[in-house]
Amino acid sequence: MSLLTSIINIPSRSVLQPSGRLLVAILVMVWLLLVAHDNAIAKTFPLPPDNQALIGQTEVIEVSAADTLLDVARRYGVGFNEMVAANPDVDPWLPDAGQKVMIPSQYILPEGPREGVVVNLPEMRLYFYPPAKPGEARVVVTYPLGIGLEGRSIPFAHTKITEKKIKPSWVVPESIRAEHAAEGDPLPKIVPPGADNPLGDYAMRLGQSSYLIHGTNRPYSIGKRVSHGCLRMYPEDIAAFFPLIASGTPVRIIDQPYKAGWSDSALYLEAHPPMKESSPDTGKNLTLMVRAIASDTSGMLNSKSWERAEWIALQSKGVPLQVYRQGEVLLASIEQTPIPLVKQREWMVQVGTFQTMGSIRQVSMKMSAIELPMVVSAIGRDGACRVMAGPFSHRKQAESAANKLENLLGLSGIITPESRIDSSVPCQITSK
Repeated sequence: MSLLTSIINIPSRSVLQPSGRLLVAILVMVWLLLVAHDNAIAKTFPLPPDNQALIGQTEVIEVSAADTLLDVARRYGVGFNEMVAANPDVDPWLPDAGQKVMIPSQYILPEGPREGVVVNLPEMRLYFYPPAKPGEARVVVTYPLGIGLEGRSIPFAHTKITEKKIKPSWVVPESIRAEHAAEGDPLPKIVPPGADNPLGDYAMRLGQSSYLIHGTNRPYSIGKRVSHGCLRMYPEDIAAFFPLIASGTPVRIIDQPYKAGWSDSALYLEAHPPMKESSPDTGKNLTLMVRAIASDTSGMLNSKSWERAEWIALQSKGVPLQVYRQGEVLLASIEQTPIPLVKQREWMVQVGTFQTMGSIRQVSMKMSAIELPMVVSAIGRDGACRVMAGPFSHRKQAESAANKLENLLGLSGIITPESRIDSSVPCQITSK
């Protein structure tokens, strides 16, 4: 039983004694502090060295019967768009009870100076780099955002925080009043603080004076394009963020749908749908993706790695996926270099059998995306190719790989001892 449940289930009396009221108040305050503390830690990460860019870690959870992806998104501090993109096969409004969903809580830091506030509009996410504290390592704090409707987005710019307000009144722009009046929903010139104020309890004005970073009385709008241009945050997020920010803090509003960065010796790519205002041919022109990767690789990638990057860009799942690792080729040329099974290992995870090179290439890209080793061998008289993950020296490693296949890719892997696999004939399928 949780602490909150314990509080709620305290035996009731017609009148609580003063000591009873005090105990309840103290316990509620402690619980709220614990929740706030957990949320703050979940969004704060150690700042990696300048030549490294990956922060956070994805995780997989099971949804309850009452959950929607909106609920899960807010609970884990991500935007609705991020949850939907990372879980394309999950019904966002009616996920099955017990269904596993990915929490996209791993990020590549945007390109550029790691200082002040950085707002990446295609990602609908804010990054804050607090000044270094004496004797402490630097950190980065990140929050999801709701941003402006198509055609009403805040301009890309270098600006700063010019004003901070608690319990702000909303001075309604004349253009918005005219829109609401035309729809039969007139608005006053000024909306005072309170539950009906769309700015929430905190607001920070930017150098472009008509734009704010603020809270909201509609938290379900975070991770969507719904505002008239301002940047919205979950109420609990801006409550934690507001005291961290000083007036004058620089703010960069950027357009980086594709972010590339290193973690140790591996290069990762994170892809989000480009904004239609800046990329009207979304899904076709991958120039921004190529530019993001090229700035980090100096021509070291081979054609297979570029194929993999293209696949990640077109999927636009918003999750960092590996493109390349120094010293190895992620995707071998299956047509020219069959990959034999290695006999000194013990366990494999069978992913499937395929009749065409296109199918093999597709599944291999997906497996490389989650960093699983791949082997291909012939099976049967018809020459079909069996694709497997492995080899693994221990069954537990194979079980972990099978779980990864199911949770992240929706593929059911079959664990099998290597001795059951006939790898004497390499795969000879040709491209079709």
